[in-house]
Amino acid sequence: MDGYPYEVIRSRRKSISLEISRQGRILVRAPLSMRDAEIARFVSGKEEWIRTHLEKVRQIREQASGQRLTAEEIRALADRAGREIPPRVEMFARKAGVSYGRITIRNQKSRWGSCSSRGNLNFNCLLMLAPPGVTDYVIVHELCHRIEMNHSARFWAEVERVMPDYRVPRKWLRDHGSGIMARMTG
Repeated sequence: MDGYPYEVIRSRRKSISLEISRQGRILVRAPLSMRDAEIARFVSGKEEWIRTHLEKVRQIREQASGQRLTAEEIRALADRAGREIPPRVEMFARKAGVSYGRITIRNQKSRWGSCSSRGNLNFNCLLMLAPPGVTDYVIVHELCHRIEMNHSARFWAEVERVMPDYRVPRKWLRDHGSGIMARMTG
């Protein structure tokens, strides 16, 4: 594929996948045993998909470049998140039937939330720029990791049990999340 250099990441996986990073890098995740020629054929067959997604990344970055958040705005978002997220975590934890540890609000460039093996929860202050249902989805997602520390079918079944319409905010996050992340300074 001429004009589109890509990076291959090999691991103990069974299938090949393609992703475009927020920075516009093309990443191919492939099984350890897959030959370079097979990878090249796969990437070549995805040229139109790559072109479309690289353009989307370019538009998001261009759109966000004039809308960077100031340090004061980020602090205000973090303060608001610190007030609004903990009560929602408490409510959804009861609904999910799980416990949790410490809640931390961060300003991250690539993650909406995380759950440690000890049950500590981290949430991105940028969630305050998303619709409330999206914040609730991220909270439920992280709390369900208290039951399943993976993204297996069992994990998604737990998410759906707690939030039956989770696919709507999940799609919103996929469609609009990178535009919000791009507003982070630095």
